[in-house]
Amino acid sequence: MQNDFFKYQAQTTPHPLAMEISHAKGSYIYDKHGNAYLDFVAGVSACALGHSHPKVVDAIKVQLDKYLHVMVYGEYIQQPAVELCKLLSKHLPNPLEATYLVNSGTEAIEGSLKLARRVTGRSEIIAAKNAYHGNTMGSLSLMDYEERKIPFKPLIPGIKHITFNCDMCLHAITEKTAAVILETIQGGAGFIEPNPNYLKKVQDRCKSVGALFILDEIQPGIGRTGQLFGFQNYNCQPDIVVTGKGLGGGLPIGAFTASKAMMQTLSNNPKLGHITTFGGNPVIAAAALATLKEITASDLMPKTLEKEQLIRQHLQHNYIKEIRGKGLMLAAIVEHAEIANQVILQAQDQGLILFWLLFEPKAIRITPPLTISNDEIIKGCKIITSILDRL
Repeated sequence: MQNDFFKYQAQTTPHPLAMEISHAKGSYIYDKHGNAYLDFVAGVSACALGHSHPKVVDAIKVQLDKYLHVMVYGEYIQQPAVELCKLLSKHLPNPLEATYLVNSGTEAIEGSLKLARRVTGRSEIIAAKNAYHGNTMGSLSLMDYEERKIPFKPLIPGIKHITFNCDMCLHAITEKTAAVILETIQGGAGFIEPNPNYLKKVQDRCKSVGALFILDEIQPGIGRTGQLFGFQNYNCQPDIVVTGKGLGGGLPIGAFTASKAMMQTLSNNPKLGHITTFGGNPVIAAAALATLKEITASDLMPKTLEKEQLIRQHLQHNYIKEIRGKGLMLAAIVEHAEIANQVILQAQDQGLILFWLLFEPKAIRITPPLTISNDEIIKGCKIITSILDRL
């Protein structure tokens, strides 16, 4: 299987971890040899309810017996998709009421950019330095990391960059700006939270010049920060909110939500302003609906903040300089990149899954399922600190 993996499946790096998976359940992933690995990554923040959560699996099985894909998005009424969009609206402030379901976070970003240009009639998009919004052409264009962009140029024109948390930079937002798009918490940059009232200042500046404010909630959203959406921690409200990852319960999904009036602009002049064949797929929508119901009806969100404090309490070490982030979206920042590399690689040998961040080489990603137990948290933290002790 490993030989076939390297021969037939396209690779994203020269040295993938190449663990051969047997099955996964709860907070654990199991390899073909029967070894159990405590998962502190959750599929890069995607498996909010852990692996094979029974309510998600049951919802998938029920829908499988009814129907799979039947028609391109938006033509037929399919109960799981309708109920999912309705439940999202219930938990979002007005007028964020209409959701377009797509297949991935990056596709949702693309849709949000198109919507902003359609609504405003403007073309300029402002993003943050060190931002990561995905890897399709529009999302990649938002990145300021030239090393990653140069091989794929020319990209989408009209993109400008500001520094995250810089109040003075907000003057770059003008009457030419269609939208400002930010991650609520910067992910690839090192899980950097916004300064107090920074996002509200961006919102106010956008409103004053007629630009739209887009927040990328693909990582912090769906309960990971103690609120259903990360922006609910920071006294602000976007015009368009983008979600993905944790919403799908382990299946691929993306979504962008705006007012009904805004979203209707994609259905006229021209018609079919945004099209997706598999967006709103009934099986995926059923899994997402079950996930969203469980997170909003349980005590998982407030307990996320308790688990954050438990991690901070048990991850104290001289080599850890700070722990950034909120809830269960955390990054342990160590002295230098080689320490992070050694911890991540050695942890897998000791039955703990950790991972890197895109732009911050000194970071160790800690984004476990929201369902992780306190005992599992303590166990994982002990593995990390024991590795640090030996370095």
